[in-house]
Amino acid sequence: MMSETVVTVENSTTTNGSDSRQGPTVKTDPGQPGFIGGIVLNVPYFKTIPGILKLVQLLIGIICMSCATPAIISASRWFMFVAVLSFISTLMWTFVYLFSIREALKIPINWILTEFINTGIKCVLYFIAFVVQLSVWSSYPWGSLYRSPQIAAAIFGIFNTVAYCAGVFFLWVEWKNSQSP
Repeated sequence: MMSETVVTVENSTTTNGSDSRQGPTVKTDPGQPGFIGGIVLNVPYFKTIPGILKLVQLLIGIICMSCATPAIISASRWFMFVAVLSFISTLMWTFVYLFSIREALKIPINWILTEFINTGIKCVLYFIAFVVQLSVWSSYPWGSLYRSPQIAAAIFGIFNTVAYCAGVFFLWVEWKNSQSP
């Protein structure tokens, strides 16, 4: 005998009642396999501008890390520190949205403000890191085997700074909209 799976599509909301970033989620009946403690896949989020920005930040972060290796001088070590820290943090936020963890936890945290501050810090750190990386490696002697990839890492650091600044902007807009009655 075959069992029937009940699937509903609905817009998810947070504890404050409005969250424009959360797209429609697919929820299965709690008795069905694949439903673990309220965690559901939220793939439609990655069709929104903030979701696409997170994927772009991860992709550019991978390029930054690959270009900046080996980190043979202190400027490159600082750049790699910022790139890896930002990559891991963005990957964690990606999983939070992919698995709808913030809805499953039901913890009274202002998630938008937390992500806004986190993304703002990454934006500032990336700005400092690409400026240091570009200034040190542009004055490095010509003919060095590592000079070109390190400058390329700094250029991609500029792109990732812009991506994080765009993320900060969209988070700020969303946070301001959530604060109004």
